[in-house]
Amino acid sequence: MSLFKKIKKAKACVIGLDGVPFSLIKDLTQRGVMPSFAQLIERGSLHKMKASLPEISSVSWTDFMTGTNSGTHGIFGFTDLKDNSYDLRFPNFSDIKKETFWDYLGQNKKKSIIINQPSTYPARPISGVLISGFVALDLSKAVFPRTIENTLNQMDYHIDIDTLKSREDHDFLWDELSKTLAGRQKAFDHFWNEDWDFFEIVITGTDRLHHFLWDAYIDENHIYHQKFIDYYRQIDKFLEKIFTLFHSLNGNYEGLYILSDHGFTGIKQEVYLNVWLEREGYLSFQTHAPMSLTDISPSSKAFAMDPNRIYLHDKDKFPHGCIKPEEKKSLKTKIASELENLEYLGQKVVRKVFDTEDIYSGPHCSRGPDLIVLSEYGFDMKGSIKKKDIFGRSNLQGMHTWDDAFFWSSNQVESDLSISDLAPIIMARLI
Repeated sequence: MSLFKKIKKAKACVIGLDGVPFSLIKDLTQRGVMPSFAQLIERGSLHKMKASLPEISSVSWTDFMTGTNSGTHGIFGFTDLKDNSYDLRFPNFSDIKKETFWDYLGQNKKKSIIINQPSTYPARPISGVLISGFVALDLSKAVFPRTIENTLNQMDYHIDIDTLKSREDHDFLWDELSKTLAGRQKAFDHFWNEDWDFFEIVITGTDRLHHFLWDAYIDENHIYHQKFIDYYRQIDKFLEKIFTLFHSLNGNYEGLYILSDHGFTGIKQEVYLNVWLEREGYLSFQTHAPMSLTDISPSSKAFAMDPNRIYLHDKDKFPHGCIKPEEKKSLKTKIASELENLEYLGQKVVRKVFDTEDIYSGPHCSRGPDLIVLSEYGFDMKGSIKKKDIFGRSNLQGMHTWDDAFFWSSNQVESDLSISDLAPIIMARLI
């Protein structure tokens, strides 16, 4: 018999809870709604974390999986503009200009199993298994290897809920949340037993619930408050299962990580940036009822795109642009200063306007926006060109926040943490 114990191969497991704020985790664990997560918090370290800028899933999850920012990976939003054009395009996984950390793991002979990772559609080959998350349209193109499609269909696996119908019909929403979570659990049960070095599973129902029924969380008298709480109890039971299995496999919780891609809060007002730009004389259109940015006037100095991106009408970047390079710095300063003074019923609306030269780095910075508008909590920035008033409301109840995401690990990490910092932490465990 060998005098030396066999050294276990290091493993890492990431659980993603899309759109779950640090503040909500603290609240629900302290109130006993999530007892399993509460016990785990005592065994490690729960950190408040910053998301990407802008604070949306397509950018934040890409920051996470590449360990970089938009200037390097090239994803600036769910939508982008075609080069030298005002026409919209929808970037996908093939548009990411930087390798993911599981690409590096594969190069080091490590196998990854990734379930429901947003912004990875269409799925591409990796060393292991990849199941794309939203905005995946076709399951057959959302999986690698293709042979697992039949397995997922047999589980009644759904990539996402029907968001359009769920937004209008909240009873339908609960059915959709239950169905997608059940499919996620079946996929976990199946793939956990395969050979892997890195395992990741993301739950996106939390984000959907917050968008459509945030009021049910904050109002204890809300008709759906108990359903909201019960959904998090279900999440906690699923987490407990993963915690237990990982501990059995690993002997401890080292290498287990839990995170969200951004925070959430309730909406006071939506803010339509293009209306503000028009009112202040920075934007005009060639028609009274513009249908798209193709109707922009050549005299326009700036325009906005969802969710909070402002682009200068750069003559070197857009077909009818008028802003010269030497004018950009002063124009950015002027727009930022005026926006930061915007108020609604005496409340400050804008927390800070970031110059992207200060927050992005890498070869693709020039393709992105010039300014990012970070709002105060409750003011949801929008890029619609069809609105007539600066402020308004839709039937969305919750909005993303930048600085209230969370990260849990068994070890202490630096206090000023951003989601792009996580890839090196995870890779250091495995390589």
